[in-house]
Amino acid sequence: MVPRPTDNLGRRGDRTVALLTRGSLPTVAAARQDRTVGTTLTTAAVAAAQRRVLVTLSLSQVLGGVGVATAIAISSLTASRLSGSEAVGGAAQTMVVLGAAASALVTARVATRGGRRPAITVAYAGSALGGAGAIVAVTIGNAAALLAALVLVGAATAAGLAARFAATDLAAPERRARALAMVVWATTVGAVAGPNLAGPTQDVAQRLGWEPSTGPFVLCTGVFALAAGISWLGLRPDPLLLARARADDGAARAVVSGAQVRAALRASPAAVLGLVGVALGHLVMVAIMSMTPVHMDHGGASLQAVGLVISLHVAGMYALSPLFGWLADRLGRRPVLALGAVLLVASGILSAMAGSTDHALLTIGLILLGLGWSAGLIAGSALLTESLPVEVRPRAQGLSDVTMNVAGAVGGIAGGLIVAATSFGVLGVVSAVLVLPFLVAAGASVLRPARTA
Repeated sequence: MVPRPTDNLGRRGDRTVALLTRGSLPTVAAARQDRTVGTTLTTAAVAAAQRRVLVTLSLSQVLGGVGVATAIAISSLTASRLSGSEAVGGAAQTMVVLGAAASALVTARVATRGGRRPAITVAYAGSALGGAGAIVAVTIGNAAALLAALVLVGAATAAGLAARFAATDLAAPERRARALAMVVWATTVGAVAGPNLAGPTQDVAQRLGWEPSTGPFVLCTGVFALAAGISWLGLRPDPLLLARARADDGAARAVVSGAQVRAALRASPAAVLGLVGVALGHLVMVAIMSMTPVHMDHGGASLQAVGLVISLHVAGMYALSPLFGWLADRLGRRPVLALGAVLLVASGILSAMAGSTDHALLTIGLILLGLGWSAGLIAGSALLTESLPVEVRPRAQGLSDVTMNVAGAVGGIAGGLIVAATSFGVLGVVSAVLVLPFLVAAGASVLRPARTA
């Protein structure tokens, strides 16, 4: 339900924001007892709180993105070196994904009970602890300890995913997708900068007499801790608590059961459409992206060529997210979901047509893959959020993040098996065919939106 903003009694509304900022209203129940909340809070006061929230989330997203991208760039190589096994190196990425999925559940539960501020802070703090554990593991040369630490590092991914939903809590309905997209776009900086910082931090660690591979993990630990601090200090007022307090539908209830979330999803085909769109896009994206370097390597491509293709793919994932947010707000969530599906199908077809030496066609296919993922993530997340009552949103959003991470893990494993058994071209065809039913469903929802609301 969309809260009804009011414009009267501005000083009392501002006072409410100040009280929430100082932590004087730590729970929604307390906020509901103060009758100024949800009844006299001015539009201007909420807008000011939303601006602060977006700046905080964007800053933490940049830092978290640097840490996650750096960890991903170095973890597989480090695990392989410590264990002497490429299989263990591959497991390093799996540990991060599993950690992200598990942390998404924890983050959602904490948000449901206490708001976004403690949820995102705890997730980043957990990832900082994981970074510290990785430093110890590398120092003592223990691959098993490194894998365990990487599970905690995955919490930063969960924090980043939760941040996009936090951006929508106080956003006006007509700007909700753009607010979400702004936070997603901030990830671009970290995704690009992180891998490029792995080498220099190794050099610094070596000059200091440390094990070289500890350098990137020291960076990860530092940026995760800084992101936790910024989240704790900056998410005041807590956007979710304030959104609940403003709601008129009894959304102050802090404890929501899994049965309630499932019932809400069953009652909202639109929410299910958004959830499936996000998960399916991630599955296809991971499947094709993870196997593209292998396909290019079979054609004798250099590491520089592979890096360029993947960099352009990552740019497609994040750089145009504000455009998709704007389109989702102007045209609607469903048309942009359908557009994302079209782009994913086109990417699968082009990937299927591209030989291992056809770098131009592979690049176009990977860029379209990133754009399709971005459109689906933004429009699907916005549709899921606005299609559910405010009290069940955090748990449903957490479920979406878990589903997304599990789908990514399945995509990575399935992509490898398909390519090993057949070819990269077959993977492209399978990916395109997999998206087609969703494209039909999304297209039908555009033509008959009332039946999927």
